[in-house]
Amino acid sequence: MLSVVIPTRNANASLPRTLACLAEGRVEAGIGEIIVADGGSVTSPEVSGFDAIVLRGPSGRGVQMAAGADAATGDWLLFLHADTVLGKGWARSVATHMAHSSKAAVFRFELDDPGSKARMLEKLVVLRCWLFAMPYGDQGLLVPRSLYDEAGGFRPLPLMEDVDLVRRIGRSRLVYLDVPAVTSAERYVRDGYFARIIRNLTCLAMWSVGVSPERIRRFYK
Repeated sequence: MLSVVIPTRNANASLPRTLACLAEGRVEAGIGEIIVADGGSVTSPEVSGFDAIVLRGPSGRGVQMAAGADAATGDWLLFLHADTVLGKGWARSVATHMAHSSKAAVFRFELDDPGSKARMLEKLVVLRCWLFAMPYGDQGLLVPRSLYDEAGGFRPLPLMEDVDLVRRIGRSRLVYLDVPAVTSAERYVRDGYFARIIRNLTCLAMWSVGVSPERIRRFYK
C-alpha cells in the first residue's frame, strides 16, 4: 500500500489540483491513504471529496512530513508538495517501480510556465541531479518505508530537509522516473528567475560547506 504525504500551509489555491491528480490514479497506484500534514494554515486545508486525512501540527516542512510519515501505514511513502501535479502516466510508473524495485525514486522537474526561462531552469535541474544526485522536494519522493526508516526519515530542519534526506538515502539507492512533476512557477515569476536561481544555489552551497540550517533559513527569507 502507498501512503501519500502532502505538507501544506495556506495552500488551498493549489491543493485541490494536486488531490484531483492523485484521485485519478489512486486505484492504479495503490494509494491507501492521503495525509495532508498542515502547519498552521489560516483556514483548514480543502480536502472535501478527496478522502484525505488532515493532520495538524507545527509549521515547517521537515516537521510536517515527519509527522505525516509517522502517521502513515503504507509500505511505501510518496511525499509531494501541495503545488505539484504529477504528469500523465504517473500512476502506472509508480506501481511498476514499487513492484520491481526497493530503491527510492523522484520525478522529472517541470514548471507550469511555457516560457524559455522555465525550460532553462528545468535543464539546470537535470544537470544538478546528474552531477550531485540532489533532487529537491518539488520533484516528489517515492520511498519504501523500510528505506525511509533506515535513512532516518525527515529531520526537523527549518530548510533543506529534502536535500538532507536524499543525501542520506544516497545516489546508489535513488532512481529517476520519466514522468514529470509539474510545479507552480509562481515564486520564480514573482521573485525573478535569475534571482531565485542564484538564491537557491547559494543556499545549496552554504549547506554543502556546513552552514547551519537556521542561518540558511535567515538568508533565504
